[in-house]
Amino acid sequence: MDVQWEEAGWERLTGRAGRKRLPGWDCTVGLVVGADAVLLIDPGSSIREGAGLRAEAERLTGRRVTHIAFTHGHFDHVMGAAAFAGAEVFGAVGLDTLLGTAAGREELRTDAVRHGLAEADAAESADLLRLPRHLVSGEWTLELGGVQVLLANVGPGHTRHDLALFVPGGDREVVFCGDLVEESGEPSAGPDAVPAQWPAALDRLLALGGEDAFYVPGHGAVVDAAFVRAQRATLAARFGVSP
Repeated sequence: MDVQWEEAGWERLTGRAGRKRLPGWDCTVGLVVGADAVLLIDPGSSIREGAGLRAEAERLTGRRVTHIAFTHGHFDHVMGAAAFAGAEVFGAVGLDTLLGTAAGREELRTDAVRHGLAEADAAESADLLRLPRHLVSGEWTLELGGVQVLLANVGPGHTRHDLALFVPGGDREVVFCGDLVEESGEPSAGPDAVPAQWPAALDRLLALGGEDAFYVPGHGAVVDAAFVRAQRATLAARFGVSP
């Protein structure tokens, strides 16, 4: 099974969870496999990319993807969702309103084009974007069959709608952090970031995973709790937030 995952470019983290670093923006996609359901986290930057992820997930798990989760609303994390017809979509409360407006979709499209996505792909993916129907205001436990994934609204921080996912494991827990944590570059603080509350969001991530978890950033290699603490300190100093 692990060989099959590796050949497809996926990294197996535990018996239930894995991830893939996508080309282009080095965005992380997560996959959690239960006995009854399959969860995919951040379905890519376009319908084209999402369709490829859907095919890979079905080949690796033998089942269709039943659930999608957005860690936040940036184009490289959400615009592949239209490729997953029938999947239940989860996001932080308020994300549906943000992405559901004409202005919100236009911002996704222009941001994608500005970062290099083809105009036609960006327009189609933004127009057909699937909005989250299940909105997490605090915590939500998702039962996949043999594994319970905790969805936690830990923001604001990187955006106003940051969602983390905690996956229990036999030996190691896994926390999918979205862009609250980045390893391949400095954390990106755009106009929708809430810098004053970002360090507190990282505290909540650390409380979720504890000392021994795998922390999966939105971009880059898997890190440990020490890395998250160090990034928290860097962000607090960068934004003038008290320790």
